Amino acid sequence: QVQLVESGGGLVQAGGSLRLSCKASGSIASDNIMGWHRQAPGKQRELVATITSGGSTNYADSVKAGFTISRDNTENTVYLQMNSLKPEDTAVYYCTLRNRFGDRYWGQGTQVAVSS
Repeated sequence: QVQLVESGGGLVQAGGSLRLSCKASGSIASDNIMGWHRQAPGKQRELVATITSGGSTNYADSVKAGFTISRDNTENTVYLQMNSLKPEDTAVYYCTLRNRFGDRYWGQGTQVAVSS
């Protein structure tokens, strides 16, 4: 089993920044993809960004300009640096990990609120 614990959410004004962190523990295969999804009130959960063990990244078009995903493989931790935040970025952000067997794990979520 894999456990994911997020931190770093909070309330920020539009144009501000936040950095989310997610630490994975448990049975973690070295070859995996970690990432972030988010779910805004009344909307479906959507992909924000992913990063492979080798450092290849993928972003949703809506966040490419302001968000950066990174990871520290030695600490099994993934980060999401969010700059130039907008009210529409308000959501619960979930950390994910998918291993080479196709198993996907989710964190409990961390709330990000952006005021206008």
